[in-house]
Formats: sequence, C-alpha cells, structure tokens
Amino acid sequence: MTAKELLDLTGKVAVVTGSTKGIGRAMVQGLAEAGARVVVSSRKQELCDAVATEVAESTGVEVLGLACHVGDWDGIPAFVDAVVARFGTIDVLVNNAGINPAPTTVSEMTLEYWRKMFTVNLEGPLRMAQQVAPVMRDHGGGSIVNIVTMAAYSGGSNVCAYGSSKAGLINLTKSMAQEWAPWNIRVNALCPGPFDTEMVQGAERVRPGFTDMIANGTLMKRVADAREIVGPVLYLASDASSYVTGDEISVSGGMQK
Repeated sequence: MTAKELLDLTGKVAVVTGSTKGIGRAMVQGLAEAGARVVVSSRKQELCDAVATEVAESTGVEVLGLACHVGDWDGIPAFVDAVVARFGTIDVLVNNAGINPAPTTVSEMTLEYWRKMFTVNLEGPLRMAQQVAPVMRDHGGGSIVNIVTMAAYSGGSNVCAYGSSKAGLINLTKSMAQEWAPWNIRVNALCPGPFDTEMVQGAERVRPGFTDMIANGTLMKRVADAREIVGPVLYLASDASSYVTGDEISVSGGMQK
C-alpha cells in the first residue's frame, strides 16, 4: 500500500462516542474526511442530528446521528444493534465520551461523585467495547481507540477521580488488546494533554489561571487546537498502525508520563 492508501478509511464504519463537541467533534470530522461512514453520538439526540448533518454536508459521506449515554450499561447493546442495523458492521470504535464535572479534591471526594466518574469514564468504554468486539470479530477485525488523558500518569488533587478512572482505562486497554488480538482487533489508547475544549474552559472558570498552568506543563508551552487530535486518531484507526496494539500514545506537546 502507498502511504495515502494506508490512511484511507473509505468504506469503513467508525463510531465515536462523545462526538458532538471538543476533540470528539474534531475526530468524527477527520474520520469522515478520510472516507469513513461515521456515527456521531452523545447523550442528546438533537445535538447528534445537528452535528451529523454538518459532517455529512461538509464531507459527502454517510453519517448517522444516534444518542447514547455511555453511563447506561443496559442501554449500550441497543445502540450497537442500531448501528449494525444501519451499516452492517463496525470497523472503528473510538471511546471518547468522558466527564470531569466540578473538579473535586481527594479530601472532599464523595462516593456518589467517584462512582459517577467511573461509571462513565471506565465502565462505559468497557461495555461499549464488549458489545462492538464480537461485531468486529465476525467481520474480520477492527480497531478500538480509548481516549485517556495525561492526568492518568501524573495524578493531581483536583483531578483525582478523573485521573484514576482514566488510569484504569489504560490497564483495561492492555487487557482488551491481549484478549482480542486473536480476533484481529487492535486496541490502543490516545492520551491527550491540554486541548482547548469545554472541559478545560470549565476548569478555567473554576480555577482562573488553570489554562496557563497546564500549557506551561508542556514542552511546547501551549494548549492544542482540537484538530490536532485528528492525525493520531487516523493513525490508530487505519492500516497505518496495523502492527500496533496494547499501546498508549501521548498527544500532549511533550508532557512527561
């Protein structure tokens, strides 16, 4: 294959959770631009429909907007069934949906808050991958990309629940990769550093100076634009990474793990 062919996703079906805003919105756009038929998903159907229309009009590919709350364990199978009913298969799954509401310190942590974080950030990707993996297996394989965070390595008082749930997702990524390699399913993690997203903007409102602080934690001394996630996700979704599995790749401007 030529380099261009390696990154070509024409005919593939890609599902991106949490894809109506932030880096998820950038990823679903980039996957569609590479030729994939895409599924735009978040909790609100009206937002899914609006973004699906935007992506379809700008790329000319087939797009499905379909709401799914990844924290709803029992609701995920019906979501996957609906995608398969529409497209016949799933080739790429990007587990991007995640939450970090009102950062809370270790000392102030409540059980309700902790469980909510793990339900969405760790149990959601587990359940989604459980349902998608057999579909991929029956159609020759696929690629699962779990979106983590550099906070999974460094920790931090105000991101303790968020970082801990994402650290668990790194471990789960490796377990998935080991179990599903015989099915020709590759499973990897992308670990973003600071991106200009609503999550970071929300943290800035709570803690003025937060954006500058995280930018200074990178070698490049800046916060990334959402589109800067597109190249890495295309790499892991496509045949360009055909010999890569069980790995985690940082997209962080040089932050140290």
